[in-house]
Amino acid sequence: MPKAMRASSPERERAAPHPWLAHYPKDIDWHAALPEAPLHAVLDEAAARYRKRPFLDFLGRKCTYGEAGAIVEKLAGAFQEMGVGRGVKVGLLLPNCPQFVFCFFAVLKAGGTAVLYNPLRAEKEIAQQIEDSETDVMVTVDIRRIHSKIAHVLPGSRLKRIVVCRFGRSLPWSKRILFSLTKGRERIAIPRDGIHVPFERLLRHSHKVDPPKIDPRRDIAALIYTGGTTGTPKGVCLSHANLYANLRQTALGLPSAVPGKERVLAVIPFFHAFGMTAVLNAGIALGAEILVLPRFDLWEVLRTVRQRRPTILPAVPTVFAAVASQPNGDRPDLSSLRLCTCGGDTLPSDIRQSFRRLAGCDLFQGYGLSECSPVVTGCAPSGLDKPGSIGVPVPGTEVEIVSLEDSRTPLAPGEKGEICVRGPQVMMGYWKRPDATAQVLREGWLHTGDIGFMDEDGYFYVVDRLKDLVITGGYNVYPSVVEAAIQEHPAVREVAVVGLPDPHWGQQVTAFVVPAADRAPSQDELLDFLKDKLSSYEMPKSVRFLKELPKSMIGKVLKAQFRQTYRVARHD
Repeated sequence: MPKAMRASSPERERAAPHPWLAHYPKDIDWHAALPEAPLHAVLDEAAARYRKRPFLDFLGRKCTYGEAGAIVEKLAGAFQEMGVGRGVKVGLLLPNCPQFVFCFFAVLKAGGTAVLYNPLRAEKEIAQQIEDSETDVMVTVDIRRIHSKIAHVLPGSRLKRIVVCRFGRSLPWSKRILFSLTKGRERIAIPRDGIHVPFERLLRHSHKVDPPKIDPRRDIAALIYTGGTTGTPKGVCLSHANLYANLRQTALGLPSAVPGKERVLAVIPFFHAFGMTAVLNAGIALGAEILVLPRFDLWEVLRTVRQRRPTILPAVPTVFAAVASQPNGDRPDLSSLRLCTCGGDTLPSDIRQSFRRLAGCDLFQGYGLSECSPVVTGCAPSGLDKPGSIGVPVPGTEVEIVSLEDSRTPLAPGEKGEICVRGPQVMMGYWKRPDATAQVLREGWLHTGDIGFMDEDGYFYVVDRLKDLVITGGYNVYPSVVEAAIQEHPAVREVAVVGLPDPHWGQQVTAFVVPAADRAPSQDELLDFLKDKLSSYEMPKSVRFLKELPKSMIGKVLKAQFRQTYRVARHD
């Protein structure tokens, strides 16, 4: 049995009462004891309890919890025979697929650390991540556009083994044949060079697992790289205890979920902290059947909802926006959905309302970041309905708003400051970056770099990213405020506001706008529309029209690209 630890910190008794407890959801216990265990224990427990229950459904190819547990056990032995153990890093360069799940838990069970790679990253970024993380073994697929990123950097890299999964073999027979016929040219033949190892060969190994002695608090379970849009990516070190606590916190935040009865639609990438914890790990803790999609495709999502009837959908705003934008004549059947949670970015109120009308169930906003495994706060049906709020802290988590001036003084309700977090899910630190760690981890609190406030009822709100704050002529301008005003114009589909260097004002407020399909407003028309909605210093000095906004794989707008492009253009 996992060792239990109290959800709160030792200082809880000395601290002021937490304001959110007065209005905390009645069916969630903020003081609940959180188990502490190696992360792979969640799958071991589920495989024993839900042995015959469906676990993964990948485009129609299914396996049970019992079958998955046996596969992970065999793979863990094979990884150990390959040299994987405590401190050894194994990279996963994979889209959502069963092999990601099997290898992720097998690496942990062997005692290793899983390094999560984004397959969409550029070859140079992947090469840098391999060396920085000290990845010795890489698991990838036989899809050329993904495998080539490893093949090109292999000479001279530290990689010792490359495990290659045949993507087509994850599919049911009908789709496997279609994949071979239509995507045959996109596949690569696995090289016979002593370095590449077919995934299927690992399944034939008979080496039994030698259970490693894992210290949940000190051993790194996963390295997730973050911050690449604003500078050199940093590896977030998440311990077994961090991730195990957060999956339990997430599951506790879904009190109406019925263990062993739910179906979770997995459209968020597992290599992202949100997908790993809120979809995969929490889904396993609930004994849910996880309907896995390799990537977000609107029509595939709607087809899966119609045919497979998921009950839980965790996703990002872009997914809900796409679903809610369906014409009235093509209204999809979303009646099976009961619990929908949104994370990864701010959820616009109009999208929430549209989705609620379409699905017939509520959509709740949460908040998190990779450094917190990632879930920090959330809303629940039994809590107060606070439009625009990110909810209250999940069990065992403390959140505080501190002054932007000294980064220490706690602020009163309604005052804007930096969001700070303390709890068992807060990271160990940044990999090999003690200076960067010291900047954000201070006296037990994680300084998130997000600006927000708490209301009188203890509910929290995010205003903006501290790094996105625009200071123009000495005034603080919150891009989200300007974006919300511009978004009200009927001819605007999307908008991003950033601060660009200005020799007189320090920074100028600049809006990048994607017009609606039918027409584009002029800059003068848009500025005239904003006159009664923004103060003079909040008004954009420049409006630039684009066909689309650059976004990450989970739908976040990459504002740093605007700033970098401007600098390049300015100096050319």
